[in-house]
Amino acid sequence: MVRSFLMWRLGLAMAVAVGCAAPCFGWGEEGHRLVVAIAEGLMTPAAKARVAATLLPGESLSELASWADEVRRTRKDTEEWHYVDIPLMSAGLDMKRDCPKENCVIGKIVDFRSKWLDPSLSLESRREALLFLVHFVGDLHQPLHCENNDDRGGNDVPVLFLRTRTNLHALWDSGLLRTMEGEDHLLATLRQAITAEEATAWAGGAVEQWADESFHAAQATVYGLLPSAPGGQAAQLGEWYGRMAQPVLEQQLEKAGVRLAAILNAGAQ
Repeated sequence: MVRSFLMWRLGLAMAVAVGCAAPCFGWGEEGHRLVVAIAEGLMTPAAKARVAATLLPGESLSELASWADEVRRTRKDTEEWHYVDIPLMSAGLDMKRDCPKENCVIGKIVDFRSKWLDPSLSLESRREALLFLVHFVGDLHQPLHCENNDDRGGNDVPVLFLRTRTNLHALWDSGLLRTMEGEDHLLATLRQAITAEEATAWAGGAVEQWADESFHAAQATVYGLLPSAPGGQAAQLGEWYGRMAQPVLEQQLEKAGVRLAAILNAGAQ
């Protein structure tokens, strides 16, 4: 697959420095918009119509892609729904161990897909289910939402990326994206990179398999490339980390978009 090189902006340091005072959420707003935009390019007319019928007049799914993060601040019961804690040193997902009572992002994707399609529920309930569903498919593909290294998903891991201090979670949520092409250009690049064979392969499988893929991306890339830092000091990351991380980050966004489209298309059949 052809991938673009990192295109560093003049404002890179400032962009990477925008971290989170509170624990960061899955992808930044840009990442979630990209996932929805990729999905919209692959959705059937029937799926688009069903989504439009669920939303309020004038609403856009991409504009609401981060709604679940906004309500998370006041609806604390939803916090656990954004991730699944798979021990980083384990072999992979174990639903009994990692998602008891299915109260994690995996279980909630299944739950909210069902609620979105339930005609007995009110439009308000189905709209909320759709917004949670769309957001959680994105979250599932952020590798730090599918691992547990006892560091709050990387929020407690200080890093110095290109001499700018941030944390591992913030870097993967939005810092790396902000060093890449502008959003419109990046969307075109991601769409073009998805082959027909990849779209077919990625659309298959269960949500549990998708989570396991994200977990292994966290193992091999997010943490696997992370140099050790003594005494809680920030890990030193240079341009090399961005170059190695970008193909993984791009593919996770592409997979999320393809799979979101597959879920929404299936629901409109």
